[in-house]
Amino acid sequence: MAYVFVSDLHLDGSQPRAIEQFVEFLGTQARSARALYVLGDLFETWLGDDLIDAPRARVCQALRSVTASGVPIFVMRGNRDFLLDREFAALTGARLLPDPVVLEIDGVRTLLTHGDLLCTDDRNYQQLRSLVNEPGWRHSLLALSASTRDALAAIARAGSRKHMAQARPSIMDVNLSTVDRVFSAANAQLMIHGHTHRPGVHQHVVDGRRRTRVVLDAWYDGGQCLRVDAGRIDEYRMAGGVRPLADLSESGTAHRAQ
Repeated sequence: MAYVFVSDLHLDGSQPRAIEQFVEFLGTQARSARALYVLGDLFETWLGDDLIDAPRARVCQALRSVTASGVPIFVMRGNRDFLLDREFAALTGARLLPDPVVLEIDGVRTLLTHGDLLCTDDRNYQQLRSLVNEPGWRHSLLALSASTRDALAAIARAGSRKHMAQARPSIMDVNLSTVDRVFSAANAQLMIHGHTHRPGVHQHVVDGRRRTRVVLDAWYDGGQCLRVDAGRIDEYRMAGGVRPLADLSESGTAHRAQ
């Protein structure tokens, strides 16, 4: 049985097809997983556990169906749904993960992160990220009315689109020196993240050891998930089937599958 990873689903009522595709995924691929990990941005926005509309409720019910079947689900907050909290976890049966987190997966020390903390060249974004992760700021935001939170979310989305249009593409990708420092500090062999919407497999040599970094794709680009089983890393797409990505050997090295 494989560990399964997805990221950047950005589910929203304005995109019902993406929601239906994810619900289908939860009813098929996720049911045979050893565990499912959602590495941030499950929702396009999450304005608080007290504000769950019908489309979000449908996703939550589908997640609950999977956890009720015995498959554990772990959810990491992303930059879009950083207000996910205990009520969401209780509703879905999922467990919320800190970002980053280091786990042993099939004996491989693995670091999981949404990925935005690696984009250190984008200093304006990092300042915003620090702000929204302050408990006092989050508490103040949740005290606002539903309409005010919704208006602020619309302003934030517009600001994000403007920033992405004006910023150099390179600063919104990961900083490789930061990636190497994170690998070293965590002593991890494998890193899995999303956020950048730039899927791929990357090899790093850190402290004399080869490390593997896998970047997940956004869900709307074909419904991608990553499957890790006995050191083998495969990509599965809802519309395209399975493709091998990499193998991790017992010696701690890795090579990209051909």
